[in-house]
Formats: sequence, C-alpha cells, structure tokens
Amino acid sequence: MNPDALLGRVRKLLAMAEAEGLPEVARESYNVKAAELIAQYGIDRALVEEAEPQRASAADLVVVVEPPFARDKITLLASVAAPMGCRLVHRTARRPTRIEHSAHLFGMAADIQRVQLLFTSLLVQQAYGLAASRPPEQEDPRAFRRSWMAGFALAVARRLAMAERVARERAQARRQADRAAAASAPSVAVVLADRSRRVDQYLASVYPRLRTPRARQLSGSGGGAGYRAGERADLGCGDRVTGRVTPAIGSRT
Repeated sequence: MNPDALLGRVRKLLAMAEAEGLPEVARESYNVKAAELIAQYGIDRALVEEAEPQRASAADLVVVVEPPFARDKITLLASVAAPMGCRLVHRTARRPTRIEHSAHLFGMAADIQRVQLLFTSLLVQQAYGLAASRPPEQEDPRAFRRSWMAGFALAVARRLAMAERVARERAQARRQADRAAAASAPSVAVVLADRSRRVDQYLASVYPRLRTPRARQLSGSGGGAGYRAGERADLGCGDRVTGRVTPAIGSRT
C-alpha cells in the first residue's frame, strides 16, 4: 500500500479511538491497529526515501507544551518519539508568570510527522483516561495524576517499540522474498541505522553539549492504573513509577 494511503487509514483509526464515551475494548482495538499501521508507514516511507537519488536530510521541530502537567506531557511525547527513531531535547524557559516547557524534536521528516499525529491523539485519550481515574481520598491528586501519566507513557513506549520491531521484521522478510531487491538494496536494518546516524549528527550540530536529564521519582499510586490504560494488559508494572519512564535523550535549560 502507498505510504500516504497508510497514513490516511491511521488518521481515521485514531479519530475513532478518540471518541468520547467509546468502550475501552473498542478503543483498544483501534489503537492496536493504528500502532501497526503507523509503524508500517514509517518503514515504507524510509525505504521509499532511501531509494531516491538524493538522500533525505534530518529535520527538526520545536513543540511548545502547555500546562497543566507540561513536563508529564513531554514524557508522553518522548515515549512516542523514541521508538519512532526521533530524538527529543526537553527545554525550559522562564516567563514572567511561569516556566515554559518545550520539546525540540529531531528526526527524519516522515518520522516527525507520525510522532505529531500519534502524540496529538494520545493526549486526547490520556485526558479521557485521567478524568475517569479517581485518586485515593488520602492522596495528593496531583501526585496521583503524575504517576498515572508516567505509567501511561511507559505502556505507550513499550507498545510502540514492539510495533516498530515487528514492522522492521516484516519489511525485511518481504525484501528477502524479493530476490532482486535483496541482491541490489541494503537491508532494512542498514537503511534505518544510516537514517539514525543522520539524526544524531544533526542533533549534535545543534546541541553539542547536552546534559543527562535527572531521573524523576514520582510517589503517587496511579502508575499501575495509568499503565493499564496505556497498554490494556497488566505486565506487572507496580504502582510506584520512577524517572526511568522518560526516554528523553537530554535537556537544556
């Protein structure tokens, strides 16, 4: 299927998954299919671009994330970006009334596009799930919500990593089945590794000195519920969530 047609199908599936009042089983079904298709889109787009005479260049995009819970939303964005081959730099800037949080994304243009698409949808779905979750009476609601969002982001990252791996394996199997392509073209792994190097080089040219982000320790008890909302299958994630759920590669104040 044409990569752009695939992306159109993804948009329709995500729009259905965002519907308010949708049964969770149906929402999960739409999300599973969307994750599969968006991973396939990324691989197909990469192979199409690498077959063109002029090699595609890495791109970047700054995303300003609005409060409330801006930092937690960036955690979700990073959880989408990392499996899709993008890098994220978390930036903060002091404004007269608040601290502004933004994410500087680096990646191939097609990958940044699918990160934007999925992140926008997941923000809506996360908001629905968070609104339906009630913190324990004795617990600080903000601590509960932060841990819930961290659990949600962790599930998203794991699920997307799996979808991307399966898409890569399927694409390589198709390429090997086509003997002419297998003999004349690099493997899928080589194509993606080369694109990843271009992204890293571009990032290093913009931010030659990045510091490792400090791990967050979130004390709320919402991590397990948030994880189940993001995954719809409890894989043994405990209620306490640490800063390891943030796959941002660096930060700049």
